[in-house]
Amino acid sequence: MPRTAHSRPSFRNSATKFIRILAGAWFMGMACACTSHNETLRSGFIPVSGGGSLYYEEMGNGEPLILLHGHSLDRRMWDAQFASFARHYRTVRFDFRGYGRSSKQSETFPFTHLGDLLTLMDSLRIEQAHIVGLSMGAFVAGDMLAMNPERMLSCVMASGGIRSVKGTHEPMDSLESAQRDREIALLKRKGVENMKREWLETLVSGGGTRREEIREPLRRMIDAWDAWQPLHKEVRSFWAREAWQRLTEQRPTVPTLLIKGETDLRGKPYSPREQNYLPRARAVVLPDCGHMANMEQPEAFNRLVLEFLANP
Repeated sequence: MPRTAHSRPSFRNSATKFIRILAGAWFMGMACACTSHNETLRSGFIPVSGGGSLYYEEMGNGEPLILLHGHSLDRRMWDAQFASFARHYRTVRFDFRGYGRSSKQSETFPFTHLGDLLTLMDSLRIEQAHIVGLSMGAFVAGDMLAMNPERMLSCVMASGGIRSVKGTHEPMDSLESAQRDREIALLKRKGVENMKREWLETLVSGGGTRREEIREPLRRMIDAWDAWQPLHKEVRSFWAREAWQRLTEQRPTVPTLLIKGETDLRGKPYSPREQNYLPRARAVVLPDCGHMANMEQPEAFNRLVLEFLANP
């Protein structure tokens, strides 16, 4: 499938800008416009299955690039990448269902984060995109690499890959349900705020020499998170081991970059299993950072990703 470029017009005054954005926002419940680094920022809500919606922001022109955030966080974890990448690409960041400004999840309505991502792409008229995900975002990127590689120009998976747990078509059995009941009861006794403090400390303490710089931005996102997922019997929202089976059978040729923070490895070698089934994959260890590599070492992370995208 050919690589496609997407461009948007520039507008000379705020009145024209407002009218044109409203006219083009047939799929959104809300649209707004402002400027940053001389680029137009557009934001809004995309309808998804079950009456839900995804909040998104986009900026820049050229080939589409989509940023996928981590668990307990939201689109703001990409603050150090969004404008930088938008100088070269049509860059989109959004909140997954159940996070940020997007709609909540449900214990009874089945969906996948990949399905939501594809809906967002279709709504924004994006046929193919560079996909960059970290942690939970890398789980979704891995699902896409296995299930819908034809929608990808390239793939970056940082601090994560395809999950090894049961996939979306494997329902929770009675033993799992009882275990989740115990885990939820334990969390409620412990207290959500205590859990959040411990999680924040885990993300920060595993970093390198600049780890304290990420504490406050992480705290703001984790504080804003409603912790719905650990407090409920979450439906399986990843293809997970179903995706792994597909990957090993199909061996997609999408250019793929696998990134791990040096201190996240705890002295172990970095040999991601995905690399064995991806003919055009390479793995890189980013020095002096942990799980949140993009926040802890943004300059090095940005340089690495942009160099990869330019020469996949």
